[in-house]
Amino acid sequence: MATEKVALVTAGGSGMGAAAAKRLAADGFKVGVLSSSGKGEALGEELGGFGVTGSNQSNEDLKRLADGALERWGRIDVLVNSAGHGPRAQIIEISDEDWHKGIDTYFLNAVRPTRLVTPVMQKQKGGVIINISTAWAFEPSAMFPTSAVARAGLAAYTKIFADSYAADNIRMNNVLPGWIDSLPTTNERRDSVPMKRYGTSEEIAATISFLASDGAAYITGQNIRVDGGITRAL
Repeated sequence: MATEKVALVTAGGSGMGAAAAKRLAADGFKVGVLSSSGKGEALGEELGGFGVTGSNQSNEDLKRLADGALERWGRIDVLVNSAGHGPRAQIIEISDEDWHKGIDTYFLNAVRPTRLVTPVMQKQKGGVIINISTAWAFEPSAMFPTSAVARAGLAAYTKIFADSYAADNIRMNNVLPGWIDSLPTTNERRDSVPMKRYGTSEEIAATISFLASDGAAYITGQNIRVDGGITRAL
């Protein structure tokens, strides 16, 4: 009998995280969903898996998610790290406290669950970690200062992690969304995109689905732009 594959999604109650959970469930994964709102718990159950109401800034809540998957299915094949929204202000007006909040929201949200699932994936001899980042990680915008700074750090972390665990067949990649329909729509933002439209959460989920699949087995340590052409690789 084929082994059931298992995917965990953090901050998965709505938006891109929820879309990723739905797509992975449609792909045949058993899913566990974490969110602070309670929506993730309901979504996980709706998709035939489970959910945890808690925060990706809590090691204890994340452990409940990982342990829940191991108790039910005995493995974790995919981890998708989504995020909420961190502080925004003019760059020199951001307090130390808000910089720390930004790091918690946009960087440590991926580091904490990665620590939990990596030993499991090592024992399985494989696994995939996908971080939802931002198109502005490398071409930062003053609109999203804490996000851009923290996620530039996430890009460095991802490369170091990928190099460190490639021999264990554990892959880590970042998806870099641009203007997506889970964000407020404005004509100015839409017109700044070469494709002249917002992307959809389902398009981000489709990219995550590919990176989680065997078709992406040779892709690791990368930052994949999904932004309609608004940013360009150097």
